Amino acid sequence: MAESRLQSLVGNENADDYVRTYAPKGRWSDAWQLFKSNLVKFVIINVLTLLFFVPAVMVIYFRLVYVTNLAAVYPFSANIGIAVYTPSTVGLAERIVFSADLIYYSLLIVAGLIAAVGLAGGGYSVKKMINAHGEFTVKGYFHGVKTCYFNTALPVFVFMLLFFCCIVVSDWADLEMAYGAAAGGPITAKVCIIIVTVIVGMYAMWVYAVGISYKVKLKYLIKNSLVLFAGTILQSIFMIGFALIPAWIMLIGMSVPFFLVVGIFLFIFIGFSFILLSWMAYTQWVFDSFITPAIATEKEAARAKMTPKQLEAEKQEEARSEALELLAAGKSELISKPVKPIDDESISTIPRTFTRADVSAAREARKNIQAGIAAYYEEHKNDAKYAEYNKLFAEREKALDTTDKKGKKKKISADNLLH
Repeated sequence: MAESRLQSLVGNENADDYVRTYAPKGRWSDAWQLFKSNLVKFVIINVLTLLFFVPAVMVIYFRLVYVTNLAAVYPFSANIGIAVYTPSTVGLAERIVFSADLIYYSLLIVAGLIAAVGLAGGGYSVKKMINAHGEFTVKGYFHGVKTCYFNTALPVFVFMLLFFCCIVVSDWADLEMAYGAAAGGPITAKVCIIIVTVIVGMYAMWVYAVGISYKVKLKYLIKNSLVLFAGTILQSIFMIGFALIPAWIMLIGMSVPFFLVVGIFLFIFIGFSFILLSWMAYTQWVFDSFITPAIATEKEAARAKMTPKQLEAEKQEEARSEALELLAAGKSELISKPVKPIDDESISTIPRTFTRADVSAAREARKNIQAGIAAYYEEHKNDAKYAEYNKLFAEREKALDTTDKKGKKKKISADNLLH
């Protein structure tokens, strides 16, 4: 069922600057081997991607500083020896967080669009390494940015917008409960928005994977991503959990400083690459399960890397080999001239007991057949395929002449026969 719904992806793989080749050891074994043997390349991809996440990191940092500073100076009261009006502090901490989150998480949406540049380049580069067995260039990274940015920015924007709504609703729920409102409504709203954000986040990761891997219109991108997400939801939950191991370490680090240091170290050098490799390897495995991959042979992969001059030289060499085979086989009468094909025309035959009239009819039929053959020959003798074939052998026979224009004996070689 899934195969029929994914037909729009067949033949539309996004592989402009590389040729995909077969993974002989299997997808997961190949991904692990790729990670071990190309660690430096993954570090480069990680650093390039991290650069585009700097605005998001700065927004989160300044939000933390802003909230901390406000918490240090509130409430507005001090013991100065006179009566001073002290404002109510009920819900004060919640209002500080709420106002800060409105400002900084809205900026985080913009920072997410900048981070999408790194995700587009990093995702395309990792996918290219998976399908081309470690092939990577910085130029290819930015080629991925050019070809995949829209398909990356779309799910990132939708998720970041919903994440902003999740933060606002959560802050509102905390504020309402701080004011003494009934907890049922705020908690229900908070739980619902968190569930919706998680589900949309997982779906957004599938939109990202399909957008990186295939060139399709927006409606097919949304439709096919939904089909793949719905069909592999349990596996996707497990793989997302596995891919986000560096993020889980960072979260643990909020309580245990040692893990915070480890998490920061991972994200600086390999964290983003690990997440992208895990997710892209898994999604490529799913794609190959439902969609016939366009896998090239080693010869085709090698030809894809040739320059136009090298391709022209190879074409000439193939023509040379073909000419040698023709010379070795000798000129064929069946190929050098047109032969009328057998059709369904009736032929008079002589019965077991016959008369002179039967013989005359058979003779006349034979003459008609010969006339038809001759007419077909005259009609098609100058066709290109016969003319080129006969011209080829005429030139070769001329080359076999052992004397040149001056009457001197000339040397016969394969080059003589081919030029």
